[in-house]
Amino acid sequence: MSVNVDDILDDIEDIVGEGDLTALERSVARSNAVGKRVKKAPRNKDPVKSNKISPTTVEENGSIIPGTQRIWVKTWGCAHNNSDSEYMAGQLAAYGYPLADEKYEADLWLLNSCTVKTPAEDHFKNEIEDGRAKGIPVVVAGCVPQGQPKANYLQGLSIIGVQQIDRVVEVVEETLKGHSVRLLGTKKDAEKKKAGGASLLLPKIRKNPLIEIIPINTGCLNQCTYCKTKHARGELGSYPPEEIVARAVQSFQEGVCEIWLTSEDTGAYGRDIGSSLPELLRQLVQVIPDGCMLRLGMTNPPYILEHLEAIAEILNHPRVYAFLHLPVQSGSDAVLSDMKREYCVADFERVVNFLRERVPGISIATDIICGFPTETEQDFDLTMELCSKHRFPSLFINQFFPRPGTPAYRMERVPTKQVKNRTKRLSELFKSYQPYDDQVGQRQTVLVTDISHDKNYYVGHNKEYVQVLVPMDPNYMGKMVEVRIVSASKFSLMSEPLTSPKRPDVPEALEKGQISGLAPSNTSSDPGAASSSLSAILWPVLGISTVIGLRLAWIIYWRGRR
Repeated sequence: MSVNVDDILDDIEDIVGEGDLTALERSVARSNAVGKRVKKAPRNKDPVKSNKISPTTVEENGSIIPGTQRIWVKTWGCAHNNSDSEYMAGQLAAYGYPLADEKYEADLWLLNSCTVKTPAEDHFKNEIEDGRAKGIPVVVAGCVPQGQPKANYLQGLSIIGVQQIDRVVEVVEETLKGHSVRLLGTKKDAEKKKAGGASLLLPKIRKNPLIEIIPINTGCLNQCTYCKTKHARGELGSYPPEEIVARAVQSFQEGVCEIWLTSEDTGAYGRDIGSSLPELLRQLVQVIPDGCMLRLGMTNPPYILEHLEAIAEILNHPRVYAFLHLPVQSGSDAVLSDMKREYCVADFERVVNFLRERVPGISIATDIICGFPTETEQDFDLTMELCSKHRFPSLFINQFFPRPGTPAYRMERVPTKQVKNRTKRLSELFKSYQPYDDQVGQRQTVLVTDISHDKNYYVGHNKEYVQVLVPMDPNYMGKMVEVRIVSASKFSLMSEPLTSPKRPDVPEALEKGQISGLAPSNTSSDPGAASSSLSAILWPVLGISTVIGLRLAWIIYWRGRR
């Protein structure tokens, strides 16, 4: 069970060896392959009732045509996973694959998984079973297959590792041919150290064209006894600051007005490459245009204790949200020790108190796990005291889930009834206070970037990253608006606009579904982008076979230059 208090996303490898073919050699080999004949199965008008959907598109001579099949992408989990899916969708679309809105209209499913909680993996497993039952090819990605690739229900499926998302087109192509491909290796930098992952400048399709999610590192430095994500994301691997800044600059050039930094632990950023989170943030704020904002992702307490002054300085910057997601997980030092969280409650409170003193109005979100195996009633009482004392405006409450392969999986469980009772008690405590009542009547500036769940309002955020609802007027979307707060609810503020909206100092945003990185100045640096552009121009003139050949020739040429 999880109590999600607002819309904040939880901010809870290359196997090619020396003797393997290079990318160029693989491309040449594919160009000489003879397409197999495939009978096109009739498509049932009601695909839900159909037992099989044709997985391929065929030309008149029966050959499979790469880049023409419809792909459905489904994502579970954190902002990092969402960013990975945006990159994979962008590469597929740049190569020519149309993306399907409805899963039963697709020729292949790409399922990007989360391993934090058992229910998320169960949903992932159910989608796999559904796809197999319908005869739809399935490619799996994300933390579940990376962490446990030998799981029975994953056998026979193609897998894209968390650091191999730049090879999604290859995997999809081979899967559509009936092959099973598994890429689970770790990318290394020039010094043979673990890198952040695939290039940040790959094509992508943003779920929200106004928001860019930038993963700044992957993996972490912790060894938490309950966490399965470490099995998938591994040790810390940070992107160089200049690559992150370049991605931010490109995003602003494409009309993005809000940047989210994400990773498994943003506070640990740079410790593997001789840098630090404050160093990165100081570079980023220099390139944020007027009217745009940056949101810092989840950080664990140990890694910002030494940077409190610098973090406070950054969070006070006018173009950075005064918001921090700082998971504590328990109010008991004994439980934190058993969890191997590498901090005590006093450390956590030092961070909270310092930032609340130095950053006026800061919003601090935290996480609690109810029912960790060694948690006693006295331990949980300490958690209740901590949450009652600090009255966090955003509180993510989770029941403990034993994840296979973790040390906590082997520990004796707290009885389910007790876990549910503790969850209920903490939920009732959270519901007992209104965190935003003191903001009623205030005049605030909000950046509007989204639509409310009920589709009745646009959603903006004030400096403290509190949700502020504004009237659904298209003139407000993607702009800064001065408002007066007229009422407060548990999770948001209702407002009335006071001034005309002001556009941030960025161009018009890309259309929804448009591919990032395909502006004319960028197409020469990306094979998929260039081939997609060539296809659009030449398809009506030369026909499908010729265009596919030209596209492949361009990719071979580009890879050869690289």
